[in-house]
Amino acid sequence: MVPSGDILFLLLLPVAAAQMTPGSCSGCGPLSLPLLVGLVAADAVVSLLIVVVVFLCARPRGRPTQEDGKIYINMPGRG
Repeated sequence: MVPSGDILFLLLLPVAAAQMTPGSCSGCGPLSLPLLVGLVAADAVVSLLIVVVVFLCARPRGRPTQEDGKIYINMPGRG
């Protein structure tokens, strides 16, 4: 559960953003190329880690796929 203080903060965040005047942030320019490349590379690494973890958790583990060794009465041709 989210504490009520956090919910209040999330509800008031758009109100606070609407109160800011455009151009009031200083130093908010375009990102430099090395920083942008670093962010994209970090995003790719994190995405790859998520894919690997999901793949490892979702793969079947040692389950027998088919029981060919058993012969049943109602299965003609297997015995």
